[in-house]
Amino acid sequence: MSNCKPLLTPLPSKYPTDPTLQFPFAQPKLFRQLAGSLQFLTSTRPDIAFAVNKLCEHMHNPLLLHFQLLKRVLRYLKGTSHYSNQLDRKSTIEYFLFLGTALLTWSIKKQKTVARSSTEAEYRSMAAADIIWTQ
Repeated sequence: MSNCKPLLTPLPSKYPTDPTLQFPFAQPKLFRQLAGSLQFLTSTRPDIAFAVNKLCEHMHNPLLLHFQLLKRVLRYLKGTSHYSNQLDRKSTIEYFLFLGTALLTWSIKKQKTVARSSTEAEYRSMAAADIIWTQ
């Protein structure tokens, strides 16, 4: 993928209708690893969030079409590697709640104000209402 042609959009406006792309993808573990890595990347690249979430819907049974679309997102990232979030010193709170190995919920929120210390930032993150509600 290092020599691939970059693209301007993460997903096409219409999916290809080639019947050969409707076969199951031979390496579903590879698909899940790449999709999971891209899911993690959406916290800093919200422009790919929709495309990645649509592809993650097919984690359990990916087709060749879905792998082609996953590679398209990677090509889009190659063409937009200069995109980034502005540095504003605001803390970001992330949490993931699991029941055994199943992910129940996850959240990523940016604070509205700049914390004066790392202790203050950690205190704010511990006060997440979603965690208390889940308990």
